[in-house]
Order: sequence, then C-alpha cells, then structure tokens
Amino acid sequence: MAVLHIFVPIFEIIIIAVMVNYLLKVFWGTRAMDVVFGSLAFLLLFFLATWLNFPVLGKIMLNVVNVAVLAVFIIFQPEIRLALARIRIKGKKFREISEFDQFLEYLALTVYRLSEREIGALIVLENHDSVLEHSSSYVRLNANFSPELLETIFMTNTPLHDGAVVIKDTTILAAGTILPLAQETAQLSKTMGTRHRAALGASQKTDALVIVISEETGKVSLAREGILTRGVKPDRFKGVIRSIFTSAEPAKSFTLWRWNR
Repeated sequence: MAVLHIFVPIFEIIIIAVMVNYLLKVFWGTRAMDVVFGSLAFLLLFFLATWLNFPVLGKIMLNVVNVAVLAVFIIFQPEIRLALARIRIKGKKFREISEFDQFLEYLALTVYRLSEREIGALIVLENHDSVLEHSSSYVRLNANFSPELLETIFMTNTPLHDGAVVIKDTTILAAGTILPLAQETAQLSKTMGTRHRAALGASQKTDALVIVISEETGKVSLAREGILTRGVKPDRFKGVIRSIFTSAEPAKSFTLWRWNR
C-alpha cells in the first residue's frame, strides 16, 4: 500500500494533464477561450492573494471564485454539453448505429423534401450486388454522401437529374445512371413512368433497395425484389431501410461503412 501512495501524485498529474489537454482542444479557437483565459487570471490573482495573506483581497477573490464556478456552468452550457458528448463512453457498436441513424435521417429528410416539391428522383441503395454492372451508362462520382449534394443532383436544371443516383454505404458511387427497365408492367399504373419501371428493373436484377419519387404526384415508392410499394410514409421508409441494412444477429458486427456484412 505504501508503494501505491508514492505513485498517487504521478497518477493525479497525468489525469489532470489529460483533462486540461482535452478541454483546451474543445475550447481552443472559440470565443469561450477568451473567458477561459480571464477565469485563469482571476484564479491566479486569488492564489496570490492567499499566498501573500491579503485578507481583504483574498475574501473578495474567494467570493468571485465561488460565483464564477456557477457562472461557468451557465455561460458554458453549450460548450460543456459538446465536450461531454465527445467523450466516447459508449461501445463502438452504439456509436456506429448512431452514425447510421444520422445518415438515415439525412437521407429521409432529403427524399421527403424532394417529395414535397414534386421533384422526380431515383435513388439506389446498393447492398451486395453491383448495380453499375447492369447499367448501360453512368457518371462516376465516388463522393461522400451529403443531403445538399443529393438534392442538387436532382434539380431539374442539372445534367444528371434524369438518371439514378447509386449509393453504396455512405458513398455516392454514380449519378445519371441508366437502369434496366422492368419487362413486367402489371404493377405499374398509368401515372407511373420510366423511373418506376427502372426501379422495378434494378430490384429484379439486384438485391438493392430503390427509392422512387414521382414527378407527377410527389409520392415516395420503394422497390425491392421486384415488388413496388407506393405511398411510403417517412416512418415506414426509415423502418424498411433500417431492417435491410442493419443486421438483426448480435454476433455480426454492424458498421456504417459495411452494411449487412
């Protein structure tokens, strides 16, 4: 036990150094850093007043420090919340699922924003099978997914808006993709055009999930395994995608970058 007491100060110094380094990384370069330097100046003055035994100044600084402790938690509430959020105390699997949920939220937000504006779109979420192997034409992007990029591609004044966007994991592989058209049209009504036929065709030839936004009605449809489901609402939309691209088996490790593998 005596040996452990010798190393206690060393452990304390290491812990304090790690904490200070972490806080400096969080606050450095922000406006809060100015307040941090001001607080350190007050603390230095407090210690000097105590060390030099200035009774009046020491009492004043003690009251200032006591108030400052409460003020820090009030003023720095957003920064403290951010700092605590960055501490990864959860397991890796929890973080990866949270990242997937964030991606899914952004995807759903973009899809239903396009739906509200009745902007036609065709989005392929690739699973195991390569969709591009069945495409006669596409423009390779290999860009990180972002709602802004996906929405921009389908704007009617862009050259890539007519084809499909192919997404693998969180990478937009290609845009302007020409998909094979379905031969069987029994599921297609008069209000459905080439996008819906292409969605069915891609879902018949691959295990991908294809999202279709109707330019005429703004309705969102999902195609998978040759079956087209129309009028899908946001909650069901996210539920279907989550059930396909996340593993239900606990033994398998789910990651954002390797869906269902």
